[in-house]
Amino acid sequence: MYLVARLGSMYRYQSHVRVPRGELDRHFGNYRHGITVLVPSYAEETHVVRATLWSAALQEFPELRIVLLLDDAPFPTDPETLRVLEATRALAGEIGELLAVPAGRFQRSVERRLDRFVGDPVVTAADVRDLASDYAAAADWLEKMAEQEEVHDHVDEFFVDQVIMGLARELRLSLLALEAAAEGADFPDADQIVTLSLRLARIFTVRLDYFERKKYASLSHEANKAMNLNSYIGLMGTSWVTGHTAEGTVLRAAVGDAVGDFTVPDTEYLLTLDADSLLLRDYCVRLVYLLEEPENARVAVTQTPYSSFHGAPTRIERVAGASTDLQHMLHQGMTYYNATFWVGANAVIRKKAIEDIVEVEEVGGFEIRTYIQDRTVIEDTESSIDLGSHGWTLVNYPERLSYSATPPDFGSLIVQRRRWANGGLLILPKFWDQLRERRFRRERVRWSEVFLRTNYMASIAWSSFGLVFLLAFPYDSRLLSPFVFLAALPYFLAMGSDLREAGHRFSDVFRIYGFNLVLLPVNLAGVLKSFQQMLSGEKIPFVRTPKVLNRTAAPALYVIVPYLIVAFSLLTLYRDINHQNVGNAIFAAFNAVATGAAILMYIGLWNSVVDVWLGLLNFLYVDVKKPKRPAASLIDPSAPVDWQGILYHGDRRLNRDSRTSRDRRHRIGVR
Repeated sequence: MYLVARLGSMYRYQSHVRVPRGELDRHFGNYRHGITVLVPSYAEETHVVRATLWSAALQEFPELRIVLLLDDAPFPTDPETLRVLEATRALAGEIGELLAVPAGRFQRSVERRLDRFVGDPVVTAADVRDLASDYAAAADWLEKMAEQEEVHDHVDEFFVDQVIMGLARELRLSLLALEAAAEGADFPDADQIVTLSLRLARIFTVRLDYFERKKYASLSHEANKAMNLNSYIGLMGTSWVTGHTAEGTVLRAAVGDAVGDFTVPDTEYLLTLDADSLLLRDYCVRLVYLLEEPENARVAVTQTPYSSFHGAPTRIERVAGASTDLQHMLHQGMTYYNATFWVGANAVIRKKAIEDIVEVEEVGGFEIRTYIQDRTVIEDTESSIDLGSHGWTLVNYPERLSYSATPPDFGSLIVQRRRWANGGLLILPKFWDQLRERRFRRERVRWSEVFLRTNYMASIAWSSFGLVFLLAFPYDSRLLSPFVFLAALPYFLAMGSDLREAGHRFSDVFRIYGFNLVLLPVNLAGVLKSFQQMLSGEKIPFVRTPKVLNRTAAPALYVIVPYLIVAFSLLTLYRDINHQNVGNAIFAAFNAVATGAAILMYIGLWNSVVDVWLGLLNFLYVDVKKPKRPAASLIDPSAPVDWQGILYHGDRRLNRDSRTSRDRRHRIGVR
């Protein structure tokens, strides 16, 4: 499947023609639709969120709104947690205030030029020089901002060089063209002058805000990113009135001509952007342009699967980034076979498409709207199937325009990869149902799409169990033919070539092999969680691991198993040498060396000791639970009556209490 997807990506890269800047300007010249960028965030570092918001705020679009969806507890008691939360809340206002000055200048320039060309559309050299001065001012502003940025790591360096300075360099290029035009005899026409001026105003004009769903009792408080997004999307396009109940603050839609306390604007498009991702310039205009091409009228979601930040300081972050860059290429190939999956880190969504798949339910008297399924922790994958069932498609844009951080240590990588491994098997039956419906409609379904989609959802399961079989089964040379290794050779050669093309080393093939070996227990745990969820029907909660000296501690089991793989491979090597199984011995030796090197590079010997010791301590020591005091039989007559709670909830305990011997109604009868 790797080679099939790779071939598809090569076809797509070969046929891709970048839309010229002038065509984008023409298309969005009198554009009236808007886009809302939703940035879900939970316990993220403030400077990480800040960079993400800036990369979105500098996007050029006619009507751009950015909303930071904070999912932290809104009223923390810890002073440090409160300080970080307040700093994150303030980001929207700070960025908006900084952008207000250049935005005001360039908006006034647009108005002045519109007035200038009314009745006299003749452009002079002075008009061109005046526009050039605006472009020079915009580039100067960005360059000054870049100089003031603090650079602590490779992500900060990317933000300054590619996001801020990348935009400044593009504006300098336009400035060069304008200066050359002013010196010649052939000037841009009036419409082009206004369009170029409008572009500057749109780059610096944005509305930023933040929203906290956990402040409202009427919204879902499910602890996942999908419901954080769903809660806000469900509010869009409506005016809301806040009310206060015994449960807390609730939101109710304003009725008739009533004026609400606040209104959530609706937009034609949404962009869901993870709080640790960065966008390059033109992301919004290029992807929305693609959605508005006539042949893409049924495309619901488009994206550029995110790439990794190069220059990472740790080996594990570099090899995780290499695998991420390979996934970018594979996702591009899957689009060629109509097998695209939604990657939620930076997707541009046609809002009316997710309105088609919304599920509505009443919870506690309030309407909960679910656009993005939260049944699994890979919510975007399931939503891809839902969209396909309603006749929508998805497309990957064949350029690298978005980047996202990769885990810097083994502990945080476990959290990510265990989440990725969980859920695919649960979604697979829904895909089979979709296939039956499409074939019933006489719709053509290519086998390449079926195989690629099935591989995407189930490959972690069968590859993990297959790897366990290869490591543990005591086969001899009669079962392991040299042709097996030769059959795998094209796969590894192609992967090495792709790694080098993405800016990595050919030898990273071996590092990725060892990387996958140490992640074997993590992938198996995720697959087994899927089986558990399949049997129980319960949602799997997101679990955070403890921090140790700025490093996420790994559970002891995931640290010990790689050592067991090394030990078992050495035992297999010893046995095969005694039985003169040369091919098997080479395979066992390679596994032992690859896993051992991966342990040294990605986990670390001392870190292994620390994590196992922490795991042992956590197993031996448990918090002393205080015995629960029995509930009072009678209500304290001296306590004030919670009249608001009584009127709001009514008699909540009627059904429960009437079934117990402690019911006051029973005791009253005895007395």
